[in-house]
Amino acid sequence: MSHVFHLCDVFATERYAGNQLAVVADAGDLSTDEMQAIANEMNYSETTFVTGRDDDGWDVRIFTPNSEIPFAGHPTLGTAAVVREHLAADAPDPVTLHLEVGDVPVRVEGDGDDPLYWMTQQPPEFGETFARETAATALGLQPEDVREDLPVQWVSTGLPTVVVPLRDRDALERIDVDRDGYEALTGDHDGKNVLAFCPDPRAPVHDYADRVFSPFYGVPEDPATGSSNGCLAGYLVRHRDGPLDAVVEQGYEMGRPSLLHLRAEERAGEEDIEVQVGGRVVPVARGDLY
Repeated sequence: MSHVFHLCDVFATERYAGNQLAVVADAGDLSTDEMQAIANEMNYSETTFVTGRDDDGWDVRIFTPNSEIPFAGHPTLGTAAVVREHLAADAPDPVTLHLEVGDVPVRVEGDGDDPLYWMTQQPPEFGETFARETAATALGLQPEDVREDLPVQWVSTGLPTVVVPLRDRDALERIDVDRDGYEALTGDHDGKNVLAFCPDPRAPVHDYADRVFSPFYGVPEDPATGSSNGCLAGYLVRHRDGPLDAVVEQGYEMGRPSLLHLRAEERAGEEDIEVQVGGRVVPVARGDLY
């Protein structure tokens, strides 16, 4: 049978920006191998498959071009938007997705045709730290390009990421990933995404700029990465004082400018940090898989 698919740009301010996503509807009859082949054919950083639903939400699987992953940010927001606009009988708010990492509710903020979609990610876990020299080598930089006052650290809100603090945007733009260095940084743990960031955005109304690299998943660089930016949000709350309410630029070096909205704060009376990531979803096209 044929399957309808939707293409959309997530964390985009306009069509043909942000991060591309393909969402395949009514995919419960597809095998894992078929889903993987379709994701490879689409060749986006992720493709999602809506495989079913129950009274509490929608079952969704997420694939990169070469593997299935338990969670990713822009596929979560983009799939929720497609469910809300095209698959649900009404316009539910929130939209809950049943992912491998657990249930993720996505809520809608704003009226009209251009809302922000927000997801609450898993509370961040903080793991090992790494030497500045190791991170610099992985990114093709010098050790002095990596800040000394913040750690290079493994963080996870569902999909682990190594967070690397850089001094400025000049260093961010000079990144040239060294594959051997990348393997040395990521090879012995499950944090395969590497996010480098700096407090030096292009627009003064924004707060940070970053880039994310995922060669392990067949994505040399990603234009907008909600999961890794959720890790960044938790990292910033852990290593600076007070709650976070920020806008991050990503994807500019790829010609796919993206804006990610981050909110995070420590829960009152608890050790957990609540992380929310938001962005816009712009529809692009729909079609049929034969």
